[in-house]
Amino acid sequence: MDDTSFNNSLSLSSPKQITNLPPKTWTVVTLLSIAGQIAWAVENSWFNVFVFDEITTSPTPIAWMVAVSAVVATLTTIIFGAVSDRSKSKMGRRKPFILFGYIIWGIITALFPTVELIQNVGVAVVMVVIMDGIMTFFGSMANDAAFNAWTTDITDTTNRGRLQGVLQMSTLIANLIAIGASGFVIETWGYFVFFYVLGGFVTVIGLIAGIMIQDPPIIANNSSENNPKFFEDLIHTFKPSTVKQNPVLYILLVHLGLVGIAAQISSPYTFVYLENFLDFDKGQVSIIGGAVILVAAIVSIIYGFNSHRLPRKPVLMLTIVLNAIFGIIFYFVTSFISVIFVYAVILSLSMVNSIVLFSWIQDLYPVEDRGKFQGIRMVFFVAIPMVFGPIIGSNVIKFYGEPIMDGTTISGYVPSPEIFLYSGIISLLALIPLFFISKFSKKITDEEEFVH
Repeated sequence: MDDTSFNNSLSLSSPKQITNLPPKTWTVVTLLSIAGQIAWAVENSWFNVFVFDEITTSPTPIAWMVAVSAVVATLTTIIFGAVSDRSKSKMGRRKPFILFGYIIWGIITALFPTVELIQNVGVAVVMVVIMDGIMTFFGSMANDAAFNAWTTDITDTTNRGRLQGVLQMSTLIANLIAIGASGFVIETWGYFVFFYVLGGFVTVIGLIAGIMIQDPPIIANNSSENNPKFFEDLIHTFKPSTVKQNPVLYILLVHLGLVGIAAQISSPYTFVYLENFLDFDKGQVSIIGGAVILVAAIVSIIYGFNSHRLPRKPVLMLTIVLNAIFGIIFYFVTSFISVIFVYAVILSLSMVNSIVLFSWIQDLYPVEDRGKFQGIRMVFFVAIPMVFGPIIGSNVIKFYGEPIMDGTTISGYVPSPEIFLYSGIISLLALIPLFFISKFSKKITDEEEFVH
């Protein structure tokens, strides 16, 4: 089914009765999402601060960490998305990858700070990148490939917005746990205890929820017997014919990539900026993170459970414009309260954008290829943004940032507010793909086309 016919089917059957998921499913979704997102939150925020604090003040290793982990995450998701589509394990199609992946994921996260014990800075930087890559491999296998495909398997077009709202809220709760209390834990007990506790939490919760998870029955026409060649599965979503059959899906993926590039210009360096440019201590940074996340979590759950009432394309466009405006405002704010306010608005808008975008993308996945399409989604969600965004951010920091001197030598740079200015301006490019959607949906009114 192509995108146009799919959207037609949505409009002809609207409004639909919302399919309810059982409490056990909501519990598993929430636990696995929180556990996984804690690991990602630690990687995306405190890995970077750890490297800056304990190894080197140069922004380049952070850019390399982000880029390498993005490539690893994408390749892993492409491979294991296809593998899980073809799986006939007695445990289920997705369950083995989720269960064992989460357990090892948490263990690797806990071991990350041992890199600090390496005395040679160059070797330590290389090991940081390698450890980050290993952690990302297991995380992407478990979460990006298997878990996200599973959430698509168990939902339909009537309840994906709600599930995405819960996933985004869970993401924010995870960040609240990983970020809100992290500064105090690090200042009191150090990085080793911090990573041990969070890594252990991911492993334990992954074990409990992984055991509880149940895969839906494999429908006959979804069987891998219809797709015997594994290599063809891997390249399926990259074929021009696949793009031609799913034009709206790929337009949304391009939009996703541009949104991600803009965000990654500033997000890897935000906590370093707050601590080293605005001179907030780790406790204050934790308070900022906690307050911002709490606001965004409330917005996510409210919007997620009402997202089926609003047209998707206008919401995406509005979030992009407002996010750009507040990203530019972030360039100017310096006080504790104003930082919290502007940061909360930016994150809330990003969550709304993600709820709309991810549920819409999931609606457009061909049923028999959901695992495979997790891979192409990762290309635009992770690989492209996390390769190009941090590189742009690193160069902005080197050009505008305050040099950190080691005697007469520049050893690094303090991130400057220009990263938010560039992030806000570049985010406006994400509007361009949205204008092409109507080309493939001329026969459907705007309100009908973009309703759940």
